[in-house]
Amino acid sequence: MLTKRERKDPRLIRKRRVRRKVLGSSGQPRLTVYKGNHHIYAQIIDDERGHTLVAASSLSPEFRERMPQGGKSVEAARVVGEILGGKALALGIQKVVFDRGGFLYHGKIKALADAVRQQGIVF
Repeated sequence: MLTKRERKDPRLIRKRRVRRKVLGSSGQPRLTVYKGNHHIYAQIIDDERGHTLVAASSLSPEFRERMPQGGKSVEAARVVGEILGGKALALGIQKVVFDRGGFLYHGKIKALADAVRQQGIVF
């Protein structure tokens, strides 16, 4: 049963609506994004097996090397997207389905998606 917050929160409503339509497979896994108050997280998931194939966040060591000051900015989201795209290409992932997780496609989410696309991932 859904809690009162889960029924009323607009982001969670959008998240449920997006997840009904987006499903990743082995051939085309799902790229999902979560944006917290302090960090941004992205991962590529194979929904058929239920495994995370690649993950990157503003907490990862690769991110800390490129942005030692940390950050929760649009620039930080772009760097996370570049890291994720590079890792995905190294594993041979070329096509994904984008799951924005109920967040509006704007600002940090858009910057991350554009950075992943610039690395050569198609969605």
